[in-house]
Amino acid sequence: MRLRTRVVGLLAGPLLLTGCFLTGCTTPTPTPAPRPAPDEVIKAATQDLTDACLTRQGLTPPRSGQSPPPAAEQQRVTAALFGTGWAELSIALPTGYVVRAHTDGCLAAAQQRLYGDQRRWFRASVIVNNLKPESAHTHRSLAEVRARHRAEIADWQRLRTHALAGATDLLDNQPPTGDPRP
Repeated sequence: MRLRTRVVGLLAGPLLLTGCFLTGCTTPTPTPAPRPAPDEVIKAATQDLTDACLTRQGLTPPRSGQSPPPAAEQQRVTAALFGTGWAELSIALPTGYVVRAHTDGCLAAAQQRLYGDQRRWFRASVIVNNLKPESAHTHRSLAEVRARHRAEIADWQRLRTHALAGATDLLDNQPPTGDPRP
């Protein structure tokens, strides 16, 4: 019995040493934080861009949990964020609804920067986001409606991929001040 214990003891040292060489004798590296979903990355970059745009105009970006600003200030923030006047972008949906958007304002500027073409993004995103209502309204299957809008779906995917790359770059390369580059 003693011999067996001694042999195991003699073998344990080299085995432990070999294991240490194989693993590098390091402590386990922590698992990296999970990457945020693409929608969250784009949303965060859009928020950074719109906040910077509002701040450049001397306005305070709205935050949930804050008490609302006075009505006049809230109107100025809304106008700066979403644009004013006649909506330059418009699309009529098969459901009968008409969706409109401005090309001025901080949100439009953020979309132009991230997607590269705000007009194309507006059109593609409105159509893609309304496929289910169109399916219900036209009494067609969702697969049929998707097939009918194959080009818009492909355009949406290309523009979203472009936005994700731009958003990731923007968030990874913040200037030292923390303000997003214009």
